[in-house]
Formats: sequence, structure tokens, C-alpha cells
Amino acid sequence: MKAFVHEIARDAESAVATVSGDPEARFIAGGSNLVDHLKLGVATPSRLVDVSRLPLTEIGDLPGGGLRIGANVRNSDLAAHPVVRERYAVLSRALLAGASGQIRNQATTAGNLLQRTRCVYFQDVTTPCNKREPGSGCSALEGYGRYNAVLGQSPDCVAVHPSDLAVAMAALDATVVVLGPDGERRIPFADLHRLPGDEPQRDTTLGHGELVTAVELAPLSRTSASTYYKARDRASYAFALVSVAVVLDLDGAGPDARVADVRIAWGGVAHKPWRASRAEEALRGSTLTPASIRTALDAELEAASTTDDTAYKVPLVRRATTMVLLRLATTAATTAEAIA
Repeated sequence: MKAFVHEIARDAESAVATVSGDPEARFIAGGSNLVDHLKLGVATPSRLVDVSRLPLTEIGDLPGGGLRIGANVRNSDLAAHPVVRERYAVLSRALLAGASGQIRNQATTAGNLLQRTRCVYFQDVTTPCNKREPGSGCSALEGYGRYNAVLGQSPDCVAVHPSDLAVAMAALDATVVVLGPDGERRIPFADLHRLPGDEPQRDTTLGHGELVTAVELAPLSRTSASTYYKARDRASYAFALVSVAVVLDLDGAGPDARVADVRIAWGGVAHKPWRASRAEEALRGSTLTPASIRTALDAELEAASTTDDTAYKVPLVRRATTMVLLRLATTAATTAEAIA
């Protein structure tokens, strides 16, 4: 491990000033991802600015509804929060599907969203990896590829984003609040992460020295139903082969109820949480049946590109999404009927 300077941040503004003034400096909070990379030699910062003691641990209602989540809120606290469990079930379930209880007690909201890929070649400094060392090549293209992306990948990178929380946030259309050298800005969640293109070393659209301070969620309607499903090799402590987050609103109750709105996000299939926008558009205004869902998912998955190692992901994400939508439709219809 390379030697580095460790500093405790006094406030968010000074932390931003320190990191933005040093191109080799990094923020650290829970450290559940970064510490691993320090040990492996993947990350070699000259300075770590510890923001874990900043007062960014509040979970509170926003004016007009919605929820504001501080960047340093621990995953376990967020999953157990009564408002999150009641209003944003997809978020609680995504968090509980991630890692282990011990890690959830340590990991923070911002850190989870910004964690880096678990591609085996990214974490092995003896192998070429464009994400770790731009221009060196992508070992995953010809190597072990079971976890590789099937949507949005490029010839330079086929790694996938590992976060469960990020997939739920994508389905919730969250807003990320960021403090940088030029002040505060708000980033729609869909614009936070990026596809690899020819710069796979860039996971997000954040500038160097920008610090995530909070995530804001818009209110959901009383009839909204949401959930998260994760397909993985083990029942716990395993990353998603594919995952599905859905927020669903039906117009009315009963078997003929139509989709008023639906938001679908996928994990394990791309370099960023993947919003299935084509499928969403196809489903709005329709009744949810196996046939209507199949047509919608066909439109979304038309762009999928697979290999022998990843061909299983397309039918897996198709079946998982169909299952989630049909189950959630029953929940949403029951809720709408009870409210009526």
C-alpha cells in the first residue's frame, strides 16, 4: 500500500477545497470499497480527506413531500428507517440485498452510489484494464466474462456497476446534491453515472473535488407500489447477476387496470444502473399481461449484445422483470382498491 496523508475534514467546504486542490487526493467515509482498493494497489492517493464525521447523517422530509438523505447515512440505518420502509420499499429492499449486515453498518449512502466495479481484472493490478490504466486494454473481453455488461458496453470496457442502492435510486428518479469548488449543484440521478465510451476510467460525471452531500427523493403517490429483486449466485453477500427495481402506478383497480406510470431500472447489465426507458414507454397506458410485458422488454433488449458467457443475462433479466411487474401489479391493484 502506498503511503498517504490522512486528514479529518472540519467542514464540507474545507474538504472540497483540499481535495480539489490536490489531483491525487480522495474523499473517504465508510471506506468499505476504497480500503479494499488501497490494499490491492488499485487506488494510490497521496491524501485521504475523511468526511465521515461531517453532519450529513440526517434523514428528513422535504417541503412538499419527498425525502432528503444525508450522504453519510449508513446503509443499515437507511434500510430500517420507517419512512423508507413505508414509502420507498424498493430502496429498503435494495439495501438489504447488498453485502452483509456488518458492511451495511459501515457503508454510507454516497459511498455506495460511488463504489467502483468488482470486475476481477479491474481489481488485479497485474492485468491490463482500461478502467484502472487507460489505454492498457480490457482483459475481460477475452477472459472471464460471466459478469460482463450486455447493454451500453464499449470496446474499451465491459464492466458493470455493482451497487444495489444505485439501481433503486435510478427507479426513484432521485436527485444527487453535490458541493464543489464552484458551489452546490443538483444532478438528476440518470446523469450521475456514465457509460464507458472511450473513457471507461470515468465512472461518474462528478468533477474532481465534488462531494456528494445528500440524495433527494420526490414523493410517490399513495397508490405507488415498488420493489427490488436480485438474482445472484448466493443468497447473501454476492453481487447481482441481474437485478430489477420497479416503481409502478396503476390507473384504477382490478384486472383491467392500466399502467399510469412505471419506472424500471436494471443492475448487473451495464456500466451504470440501466433505465429501461423503451420498456417503460411501451407499458404506459397498457394492461400488464405476460404478452404486453414481453413486447415491451423486446423493445428494450433489442440493443443487447452478448457473448457465450453473458447470453444467460438476457432471458434472466426478462423473466425477473416479468415476475416483478406481475407481482407488483397485484400489490398496486390491492392498494388502489383499499384506498378507493
